[in-house]
Amino acid sequence: MSPSVHRGGNRRRRSPAVRALLAGAVSVVTVAAVAVMMPSANAAASTLGAAAAQSGRYFGTAIAAGRLGDSTYSTIAAREFNMITAENEMKPDATEPQRGQFNFNSGDQIYNWATQRGLKVRGHTLAWHAQQPGWMQSLSGSSLRQAMIDHINGVMAHYRGKLAAWDVVNEAFNEDG
Repeated sequence: MSPSVHRGGNRRRRSPAVRALLAGAVSVVTVAAVAVMMPSANAAASTLGAAAAQSGRYFGTAIAAGRLGDSTYSTIAAREFNMITAENEMKPDATEPQRGQFNFNSGDQIYNWATQRGLKVRGHTLAWHAQQPGWMQSLSGSSLRQAMIDHINGVMAHYRGKLAAWDVVNEAFNEDG
């Protein structure tokens, strides 16, 4: 039954102030719905990253330091994305190839390239079974635990305050389920 149809003589009369408030609420909801459904041409974002940023999100991609010299690759990455993730350059085998000896050259190259263009950087990854350095693969138990603690502390100290986010563990479960 619609609100304007009343039966049985129990018609409830609303005061003019309540009717005005209800009418105003309906108008506000209608205007808000139209604004959501029909964004202005000025609100249209020019890139994927800008579109994501309009709603407080990021649109990212993984890039390889060795490809930054490819102008097509780097131009598209810089134009379309607002978050960059290192493809392999921040993984354990790249950042600590020898126990206790860190190498951040390639990861820093990506970080510097991205931040010079106003892009955020996401670290990837502190722990992953597939790209452990050779020296780490033979460890187990408390030795492996201590090596991981030292590795994580070393990488995190180097990138402290620089990165927007970290993928801490990649693929923590066996691929066979």
